[in-house]
Amino acid sequence: MKKIFIIISAALTASLLFSSCKKVLIKNDLQNSTAAQVYNDSLTTKFSMDYTYSQNQPGWFGNSGGYIGSIGPYNVTEECYSDNPVVKGTVTIETVGDIGTSSAATNAYGKLRGINSFIRDVNAGTLDAPVKKRFIAQALFWRAYRYFELVKIYGGVPIVLTPLDEVGTGAKTAAQLSRNTTTQTFTQIVADLDTAIKYLPGKWPQPADYGHITSGAAAAFLGRVLLTWASPEFNANNDVTRWQAAYTANTNAISILSKNGFGLYSKWDYTMWTTESGNPESVLVTEYNTDQTSNGQNNNGYTASAMPKYLATGSGSFQPTWDIVKAFPMADGKAAGASKYTYSDLLFFDNRDPRFYQTIAYNGCLWPLLGNSTYRLWTYNYYSNTAGTSSKSTESSSTNSGFYLRKAVDPTISTTLLPYSGTDWIEIRYAEVLLNQAEAAAEIGNLGQSQEAYTNLIAIRKRAGIEAGTNGLYGLTAGMGHDAMINAIMFERQIEFAYEGKRYWDLRRRKLLETTLNNKMRQGISIFLKNTGLSTDYILTTRDASASTAAGLDNLYTSSFTVNVKNLDTYKIAIQTADYFFGIPTAALQNNPNLQQNNTWGGPFDPLN
Repeated sequence: MKKIFIIISAALTASLLFSSCKKVLIKNDLQNSTAAQVYNDSLTTKFSMDYTYSQNQPGWFGNSGGYIGSIGPYNVTEECYSDNPVVKGTVTIETVGDIGTSSAATNAYGKLRGINSFIRDVNAGTLDAPVKKRFIAQALFWRAYRYFELVKIYGGVPIVLTPLDEVGTGAKTAAQLSRNTTTQTFTQIVADLDTAIKYLPGKWPQPADYGHITSGAAAAFLGRVLLTWASPEFNANNDVTRWQAAYTANTNAISILSKNGFGLYSKWDYTMWTTESGNPESVLVTEYNTDQTSNGQNNNGYTASAMPKYLATGSGSFQPTWDIVKAFPMADGKAAGASKYTYSDLLFFDNRDPRFYQTIAYNGCLWPLLGNSTYRLWTYNYYSNTAGTSSKSTESSSTNSGFYLRKAVDPTISTTLLPYSGTDWIEIRYAEVLLNQAEAAAEIGNLGQSQEAYTNLIAIRKRAGIEAGTNGLYGLTAGMGHDAMINAIMFERQIEFAYEGKRYWDLRRRKLLETTLNNKMRQGISIFLKNTGLSTDYILTTRDASASTAAGLDNLYTSSFTVNVKNLDTYKIAIQTADYFFGIPTAALQNNPNLQQNNTWGGPFDPLN
C-alpha cells in the first residue's frame, strides 16, 4: 500500500493537494504564512516545491493539461479510433488554447507564474546556498518543461522569467509581451535544464524521494528537447549541428543515468510500471497512490479504464486498432512477409514480437485480471438465430475495435482498489533515451555513431525478447543507410512506446503526420463464431479448455471463427499541414495585442525563426 501526504501552498492556493511523492500525512496549514516564514525553512520550502510538482507533472499518456492530452494522443494517430478535429482536418485557431485565453492559476502561464514566484522567494530566503540551488534547480526543470509544452505546438512564445504584477493598468500593460522567437524559446529551455543538471543529484538518497527530478532526468529531458529542435518540424534546413547537440545531450544523459544505476528494466511486462523505487527504467516518473482518503487522493483510474467494461468497474476506454495489431513484427523481429514465420489475418496472434502479448488483449488470450490467473478474454460474436441474420456478443458491452489495451495493466489489483489503481506513469523511460541517442547518431551518419544506433536498437529488442537470429541483429537488416536506419528507429519507437503518448509527437516532429495517416481509415475486426445452426454460444468450460494451449487456440480459430475487418472511421484522416504549428486563439490575441499569429494561420510570426 502506498503512502500519501497532503501539501498546502502558501503562495499559490489554499486548497488541499497531494504530492506525487508518497509520504506520511502532513497537514501544516501554510496559507496565511509570509514568504519569509515559508522560504527560510527547508521543510516548508519543500511543501511548496511539492505543490510545484503536483501542478506540473504529466499524467497518464503524458497529459500535461493541453489540448492533445485532453482528447488523448492515441486518438490522433492510428493507435485508437476517435472522431476529433485533428484527424478530421477541422482544427481552427480557436481549437488549441494551451497558451491561455484568460488569467488562471491552472493554465500554462498561471503555472509559470507559480514557478517564477517560487524561484524569486527561495532566492530571497535565508536557506544555505547549496539547499537553495537544489530547490531552484527543480523549479527550473519545471519551467523548462512548461515552455517546451508550449513551443512544440506553437513555436516561440513570450518568455516570462519573473512573476509579473497581478493588478492595475500598469500590470496589464507590462503583461502584454511579444512572442520570443522559437530559437530564443528553445535557448531558454536549454539554459534552465543546464542549470538543473548542474545542481540536482544523480540519485536522491532516500526511497521516499523517488519521483523527484534527478540530474539524469533533467539531462534526458534536455535530450528530448534538443532532438525535437533538430527534427524536421523545426529544422527545415537540416542543420547537422542541431543533431550533434541532440546526440551530445543524450549521450551525456546516458552517462549520468548509468552511473547512478539507471538502465533497461530486466523484462518487458506490466511490472515495469508497477515496480517503484529501484526501477532503473523510470527516469522521469509521476507516482500515484492507492489510498482512498476522506480528503481525496492522488491516484489514477488507468487500470479500470483499460479493462473491459463488463468486468467490475472497467470501462474499456482504450481499444487498439487492427492497424497497430498488424504493425507488430514477428517473433524474429521481422515484418510479416519477410519473416521465417508465416502470418495470416486469421491467426494474427501467432509468433509475434513478445511485446505484442503484453500490449494487446485479443479474443481468446489468457489475460489474468483482478487476481484471476486463469481468466481468458472472449470478444467474439455468435449467431442468435438459425438463419444467421442476427447475432450477439460474448460481451455485455463489446469492444468496437475487437481489442483491448493490456499494457501496464496490473493483473493483481483487487476490485476494491480498481478505481484507485496507483500505477505510476513513466514519462521518460531509459529506452527512450537510448532511442533518442540512436536517432541523433543516425542523422549525423558517422560510422561509429551509426554502429551506436544498431547497438541501442539491439539492446531494446533483446530486452523485449525478440529472437537474436543467426547474425545477432534481432531482426534488423545489416548495413542500413540513413533512411533505412531512421525508418527502423521510428518503427521501434512505434512498437516500444505504443500507447505511451509518444506516437503523435514523434510523427509531428518528423513531419510524418500527413504521409503516415492521411487518406487512411482506421480499422478494427469483428470475430464471429461460424454459424452452426444451433443459435447458441460455446459452453464456457469447453471453449476455455480448447484454447488452453497455443495449438488449441489455433484450432479453435481455424475450425470455428471468422475474422472480419471493418472500418472504424467513416471518413479518411485529413490532418492539416498548418497543424504542425497550431494557431493562437482569438481571445489570446485580443487580451494581448502584442501577440502575433503564426504565418501558417495568416499572421506574420514565423515559428521556424
